[in-house]
Amino acid sequence: MKKDTGLDRTITSKWRPATQAVRGGTWRSEHGETSEALFLTSGYTYDDAETVAARFAGDEPGMTYSRLQNPTVAMLEERVALMEGAEACRVQATGMAAMTAALLCQLSAGDHVVAARAAFGSCRWLTDHLLPRFGIETTTIDSRDNAAWEAVIRPNTKVFFFETPANPTMDIVDMHHVCGLARAHGITTVVDNAFATAALQRPLDFGADVVAYSATKLMEGQGRVLAGAICGSAEFINDKLLPFQRNTGPNLSPFNAWVVHKGLETLDLRAQRQSENAMQVARFLEQRVPTMLYPGLASHPQHELAAKQMKAFGPIFSFLVADRTQAFSLLNALELIDISNNIGDSRSLMTHPASTTHAAMGEEMRGEMGVTEGMLRVNIGLEDPQDLIDDLDNALTIAGL
Repeated sequence: MKKDTGLDRTITSKWRPATQAVRGGTWRSEHGETSEALFLTSGYTYDDAETVAARFAGDEPGMTYSRLQNPTVAMLEERVALMEGAEACRVQATGMAAMTAALLCQLSAGDHVVAARAAFGSCRWLTDHLLPRFGIETTTIDSRDNAAWEAVIRPNTKVFFFETPANPTMDIVDMHHVCGLARAHGITTVVDNAFATAALQRPLDFGADVVAYSATKLMEGQGRVLAGAICGSAEFINDKLLPFQRNTGPNLSPFNAWVVHKGLETLDLRAQRQSENAMQVARFLEQRVPTMLYPGLASHPQHELAAKQMKAFGPIFSFLVADRTQAFSLLNALELIDISNNIGDSRSLMTHPASTTHAAMGEEMRGEMGVTEGMLRVNIGLEDPQDLIDDLDNALTIAGL
C-alpha cells in the first residue's frame, strides 16, 4: 500500500484538524480505492525467511501480526495523531483500555499518581482500586484548584491524570498551568479529551504529554463500535506504550478501526453543529432548572477558562433537579431524547449518573465529586434544537419544573 497521492508527513502535518480528519493517514492499494480499505486479517505472509526475520528485528518495515500492526488500524492511528498534533498514536479496543494502558505502561510499584476527583466512574475505579493493588499510590484532588496540584506533589509523583471537561460535573482544568507545573517537576500529564476531541481542543498545544480517548464517543459519533486511542511523543508511544500493548493485547479490531476512521470524516461538522445545538438547549434549560453545568454558559464559574482552551464547548452538559425521584420522572417523560448512558452520539441522549455511570462508586464518593441524586447528564445530538427544547419543556413540566 502507499500513502494518499504520495504525500509524506511533512506535507500532511501542515493541514488543519478538519482536513486531517478527512485526508490524514490515507493509504491506497494498487486498486486506487477512494474509501480506505478494510483488512480483515490476523497474520501476514513473507517472500522469504530473511524478510520475516528482519521485520521482527525491526530492521525492515512491514506487517508481522495484527496484534502489532494492521493496515486499517495503522491508517486510523496516523489520522488521529495528525489531528492531535502528536508524533504517534496507538488505538485500543475501548476507551477504558486506553486509560488503563496509558497509566500502567509507565507506572511501577512505589510510584505516585495525582488524579482529578471529578472523573468517569471507571476512571476513578482505576485510580482508587486498581493502581493501589499494584503498589501505586493515588491522591485525588479538586482539579479546578491550581494550587491543589502542586500541594500534593511528592518525590515519587510520576503522573497527573485528568479529564477536561470532566464527566459529568463539567469541571475545567487549567491545562497551561497544570501541564507546565508537571513538566517543571518531571511529571507526565495524561489528559482524557473524550468530551472535546481535537476538533474542539488539543491538549498537546497546552503542554500535555499524553492524550487518551474513548473514541467510542464523539470521534466515532454514531454509537456503533467501541474504540480507544492514546497519542503522544514517538518515544512514549514506541518505548513505553508499545511493549505494554504488544504483550497484553488491548488491540482494536480492523473493522472497528475502519468505522471510527469513517466517523472522523464528519467529526468537525458534528462537533461544531452539536455544540451549537447544545448552546441553544442549555440557554433554554438555564431558565427552567435550579442549576446548569455547561462551560459554554457565562454562568459557569470556569466559562472564561473554557473559552481560552476550547474552540466550541461541546455537545455534553449536566443539570440538577431536586432528587432522584424528580430526575427519573423527567427521564420517563421524554419522547424524543433517548435514555442512554452513552455520549458523543449524533442522537440526543440523557442519563442519571448516580444510578448508571457512577453507581458503583458509592454515595459518599459521588457526594465528594458533586454527582448528586438530582444530576442528569445530557448529550445533544444533530436533531433540530427546537424539537429538543419542546421535548424537554414537556418533560420538565411533567416532572414539576
